[in-house]
Amino acid sequence: MNKHNDKASVKRNKELIRLSLPTLIWYILFCYIPLFGVILAFKRYRLIPGRGFFYSLIMGSDWVGLSNFRFLFLNPQIGRVVRNTLSYNLTFLILGTALPLILSLILAFLHSTKIRSAVEIVMLLPYFLSWVIVSYFVYAFLSADRGLVNTIAGHFGMIGINYYQSPEIWPFVLTAVQLWKTSGYTMILYYANIISIDPQLYDMAAVDGAGVRQVIRHVILPQLSKVIIVMMLLALGHILSTDFGLFYQVTRNSGSIMSSTETIDVFVYKALMENSNYGFSAAAGLLQNAIGCVLLFTANRIIKKVDPEGGIV
Repeated sequence: MNKHNDKASVKRNKELIRLSLPTLIWYILFCYIPLFGVILAFKRYRLIPGRGFFYSLIMGSDWVGLSNFRFLFLNPQIGRVVRNTLSYNLTFLILGTALPLILSLILAFLHSTKIRSAVEIVMLLPYFLSWVIVSYFVYAFLSADRGLVNTIAGHFGMIGINYYQSPEIWPFVLTAVQLWKTSGYTMILYYANIISIDPQLYDMAAVDGAGVRQVIRHVILPQLSKVIIVMMLLALGHILSTDFGLFYQVTRNSGSIMSSTETIDVFVYKALMENSNYGFSAAAGLLQNAIGCVLLFTANRIIKKVDPEGGIV
């Protein structure tokens, strides 16, 4: 009986299955097959001339066990790097949730269609820019000699600041750039959920005499709560990972500000370039993803206990 139902289900959904095949093949090629490379975290990779990656990894590389992880934990700079990574990601998590939510609520209550469309385009455009282009934008503003900020300050008789040698300023700069680039995408996501709310809920709120604050509090936010939780859970899964372009390209890899801008990804990349230790890089990536996965499932389970319909299925 079950086999008959399975065959009928496959036959009924064969068009959807065909449509999903490219995505399935993409995940197999770029997500599942590369999992074999996890073994690199426990080996000291050595490329054998005339041989491919897999042969060199299996036959030519020495097994070093947890040596790559030990090098990561015993490095004297790792405490500062982890602290920077966590502080930035927690800031991005909080502000990256609050700001798009506020913007989507403002967008929902705008009556002018033209203004709403203009806001959507202006906010979403930075999301499609590469970090290389964004880094030049930031440099055009903060350059010591020709930057817009120092040029304006000079017109008012103020002394210019060499921002690329002032580490205390960059946490604010990087946070602002991150929010500017990514808030538009999350705002559109929240706004799409707001306009999909059943209009009858607004009608009932209007009958009860609810104002804008009451509508937001009792109608919109409860409907958005699941989406907000899912977005925060996904961000929590990458709590030890950062956008390499933001922290390497935008800062122009300036050594003077590394004390406040160097994250795990940048630190590992520099170690890889200096020592060509691919095993160390793989160990760091494995550790980041493992901790993120544990945090994601733990937070999801806690949310499921509080609200069985919340979290990620």
